[in-house]
Amino acid sequence: MADARDDTSGFACDDDVPIQYMARTRAYYQAIGYDVPYRWAHHIDAPFQPLKKPLAQSRVAIVTTAAPFDPAKGDQGPGALYNGGAKFYEVYDGDTSVDHDLRISHIAYDRVHTRADDSGTWFPLPALRELAASGRIGSVAPRFYGAPTNRSHRVTLETDAPEIVKRAKADGVDVAVLVPNCPVCHQTISLVARELEANGIATVVTGCAKDIVEHAAVPRFLFSDFPLGNSAGKPRDKASQAQTLELALRLLESAVGPQTTLQSPQRWARDAVWKRDYNNVALLSAEELARRRAEFDKQKDIARGLRETAA
Repeated sequence: MADARDDTSGFACDDDVPIQYMARTRAYYQAIGYDVPYRWAHHIDAPFQPLKKPLAQSRVAIVTTAAPFDPAKGDQGPGALYNGGAKFYEVYDGDTSVDHDLRISHIAYDRVHTRADDSGTWFPLPALRELAASGRIGSVAPRFYGAPTNRSHRVTLETDAPEIVKRAKADGVDVAVLVPNCPVCHQTISLVARELEANGIATVVTGCAKDIVEHAAVPRFLFSDFPLGNSAGKPRDKASQAQTLELALRLLESAVGPQTTLQSPQRWARDAVWKRDYNNVALLSAEELARRRAEFDKQKDIARGLRETAA
């Protein structure tokens, strides 16, 4: 992975391919002591809702897995360690006419290659408002929707996704742009996209975990080959973020059927060395795996307490 291209043939490096997050995640949790492999959501087809009107006349909503910042919930800032205490367990929404401080410390984004210091990479509300002002879209929906990152397919399908559909219908949403962050986020968002689409709302998922989204089968998917946490573009790079959102809109306009994937032409870096690191057990010592197991158990206990309090 030293270079994007092989020195002798001119081909790309054989390892410069999308990360297989499902396989890597299974291997990681097995290595820290969890023997029962997680079953990822899998479909072989997807619902599809063509645009009912041009985007210039459409009301567009954002669905996010980011969480509202709460100073009482510990470190949620740039570079923060995984913070299970910042999780949320019920769908929430927010007024899109004002700015919001949403963070991703509660989910497993790529903390090696991303500091999470630019919310434009996971919550493109300001960029969407600019598109409404320019006439590229008709309007921004009055609310955005927060989808809990949930390992339970049942809870997502029976509770969270229908609730988001209900709110989107009440807001007169025509189109939804869904932005995940961690591996499980990508699954959650994919299931929500399917539910929205089945209820007449056209969707596009913008994400970085290609295998998870395509395994779940969504109507439209814009794939950015970036580290997790950058589904809406590169940090501190407004041009990248603008292009990512524009590509998502073009996919909404051009897809002729479900399970249409468009890959962004943007590259994260000249080489693909960054792809080695995320939860790669081959690079972790026995001591580090043990430390991670202890930390994971600690965060599970925190999350369990939050769920019980919420209930």
